[in-house]
Amino acid sequence: MLSSALLVALPLTGPYGGPGLATAIVVAGGLTAPALEAGLRALWPSVLPDSRLRHAALALDTGTQGLLYIVGPLLVAALASAYDPTVALAVTAALGLAGTTAVALAPPSRRWRPERLEGTVEEQQLTNPSVLLLLVALTGIGFAIGAVNVWSISMAEHHHQDMLSGIIPAAFSTGSVVGGLIYGRRTWPGTNTRRLIISTAAFLAGWLPLLALPGPYAATAVVAIPGAFMTLVVACAYFTINALTPAGRTSEAYAWLILSIGAGQSAGTALAGRLAEQPLASAALPAAGAAFALAVLLAARRQLHLAGHRPRG
Repeated sequence: MLSSALLVALPLTGPYGGPGLATAIVVAGGLTAPALEAGLRALWPSVLPDSRLRHAALALDTGTQGLLYIVGPLLVAALASAYDPTVALAVTAALGLAGTTAVALAPPSRRWRPERLEGTVEEQQLTNPSVLLLLVALTGIGFAIGAVNVWSISMAEHHHQDMLSGIIPAAFSTGSVVGGLIYGRRTWPGTNTRRLIISTAAFLAGWLPLLALPGPYAATAVVAIPGAFMTLVVACAYFTINALTPAGRTSEAYAWLILSIGAGQSAGTALAGRLAEQPLASAALPAAGAAFALAVLLAARRQLHLAGHRPRG
């Protein structure tokens, strides 16, 4: 509720507070935003006890989140154009509050209870090397996502086509939706660690064509490919971190996973902004983030595999 109220209050910063107050309200809004993503992921084991079905559900869950990044900007743009940006913020706040209320009142949320912590204090910690390495790797995935968002703006300015700044991220998100649908339809061979590494390698390969500096249409088509594999990476990461995490700490672990991707996304956005005037460097940043993620996973593959097959307490 507080996060929605802060969004509604944001337009007041213009006449009264200026950029400083606006920044403070945005930060406060982010800090008070409900942890729905981590909470929803923690509910899946109670809703779908079958591991195979849960893996498919996580892939579909991750993929369909891409719809938010397709419909959301279009809805905001339409409301701001037809009415006023203040109306767009108010509708955003209302939708956020309605969604949070719906999740909180849903039967799985009301029935959910955390698992009991078992084992020694050391066994209950999230700071084991396997978890930390996985979280570090995921910052590279986030870095690629943040970088491509800024790169799309650079493409729009370079080709004098403003719509590219929205179309390219929408194509990436469309790939994410399609990837989730395809991945969730069948059972895939191999261990989860192997699938995680292979999907990260494919995520990296999907960015490499951008190094040829393609035109607008080709670039839009290209970014859908890493978008599709991003869904696989995140779904496998959730399953991996679930295997690495002590019982009773999964919600916290999911929150750290989301934070790692978000931190990488912020870093990618910041660096891409600094390099926006250099086309090749800007186009190479998503691949650089993906390469970093793959390198960390390859270095940690033995630890991830062994930890993932260790019995949970």
